[in-house]
Amino acid sequence: MSRISVEGLTFCYDGSYENIFEDVSFAIDTDWKLGLVGRNGRGKTTFLKLLLGELAYGGRISASVEFDYFPYEVQNREKNTIDIVEEIYPAYEFWELAREWSWLSGADDVWYRPFESLSNGEQTKMLLAVLFLKENNFLLIDEPTNHLDEETREVVCAYLKRKKGFLAVSHDRAFLDGCIDHVLAINRSNIEVAAGNFSSWWENKKRRDAFELAENERLKKEIKRLSGAARQAEGWADKIEGTKIGRDTSQKDGANRDYIGEKSRRMQQRRKNLERRREQEISRKQSLLQNIESEQELRMECAVHHKQTLLAARDITLSYGDRTLCAGVSFEVHPGDCIVFAGQNGSGKSSMLRAVLAAAGRAVPAEKNVFGDDAGAAADNAAGRTVANDAAGLTVAGTLKTAGGLKISYVPQDAGGLSGYLRDYIREAEADETLFLQFLRKFDFPRSHFEKRMEEFSEGQRKKVLLARSLCERAHLYIWDEPLNFIDIFSRMQLEEVLVKYRPAMLLVEHDAAFTARVGTRIVHF
Repeated sequence: MSRISVEGLTFCYDGSYENIFEDVSFAIDTDWKLGLVGRNGRGKTTFLKLLLGELAYGGRISASVEFDYFPYEVQNREKNTIDIVEEIYPAYEFWELAREWSWLSGADDVWYRPFESLSNGEQTKMLLAVLFLKENNFLLIDEPTNHLDEETREVVCAYLKRKKGFLAVSHDRAFLDGCIDHVLAINRSNIEVAAGNFSSWWENKKRRDAFELAENERLKKEIKRLSGAARQAEGWADKIEGTKIGRDTSQKDGANRDYIGEKSRRMQQRRKNLERRREQEISRKQSLLQNIESEQELRMECAVHHKQTLLAARDITLSYGDRTLCAGVSFEVHPGDCIVFAGQNGSGKSSMLRAVLAAAGRAVPAEKNVFGDDAGAAADNAAGRTVANDAAGLTVAGTLKTAGGLKISYVPQDAGGLSGYLRDYIREAEADETLFLQFLRKFDFPRSHFEKRMEEFSEGQRKKVLLARSLCERAHLYIWDEPLNFIDIFSRMQLEEVLVKYRPAMLLVEHDAAFTARVGTRIVHF
């Protein structure tokens, strides 16, 4: 076991006036299983780059181990998987790789298949297997759960649980609880190290925050009382001091003047003591609430449709060419329903969402499906016809009917297409700018970012832009396709609360088990 020590770490990006880290110090052991948590934009990925030595910084980082980063960048994805492994780690031993792969429940036929033909889950698991072949390195694992289905997340979680010596960035609470033994939290004012999993850290943080909030209220009252008492003492002292004016110099009056002077001195001293106590209480108050996460309540204003059945799907089969994604899927959506689509990657969940969008007359943006084809837009199937999309070969068989005049709000998986200035995007969306920016602020979005181009935003911040737009829209049905990718844990909790409170009609594809258990009203298995 060895230590990684961080002393006086200070860093800001060129052109920025705000430090991301300022005089941060802590130490961690290299055999810990650490989870790195913090709001979007707090510098989690930046911190990993600092450990890797990719950025210049102030302070000192000392470690007796080498660092390695996941995910690896794969250049030639058309090569066979075994050749990709060779490029990443030429010194690998196949028997060790096969052992790691078996622990990840991997199929035996992957080695001589093109890497690009592997599913997202298989690619993630393969790169993790290669990563953990480097036993003497401290491993930096950046958001391994993005785009993974729930079953694959459980496999990866169990795999990491048997390992040690890593720092994993993840926003999935169940995943972190299953595989870490320490938390490294990037708070508002410091970086905190705590033993335990995410849930134990979160409970301790909530208790600490509740104590600080109560202490803050007590100190506010005490400061107000001390301020009033000090003013009163000052008034008494001035009044007593004033009685000495105009007195003669006789012994009796002189003695009286001495008495008055001593009384005035004591009142002045009492005033000074009260002021000193007030300053001490103010100082104590200023040390509180610095790391409280602002979980401000979000709100929605959903549109009301005159029909009770917003969407009806009967015996739907989706296929690309001769490859069937799903068959015999049936469900209905009524006001207040949150239908969660569950299943492995590639089982047709997102394709079903896109078929619904097309059935409702919504233009569907071109995206890549799990087979690497341009999915395009599914043709209108509201009358129950079997249709094929000429761009992607998507066939929708069965009956898919939507209520007339159905207004849909859609959040796609990918926010990479956002570009330009935020305020221009808001105007193009015809959204209420004040409300839109309020949502972003409640997501802990810095005001300074309102004037930046969206290309400069982090992945999580771009996703928050899409979510803020959807929350602004008065829709009958909300369709969210993996909305939580890159979204921090605290914002996930805010979204949980607003969906539980307002209960919009929703179709949801999401693999965060804690989130879907809270907001879902029915699960449709693919």
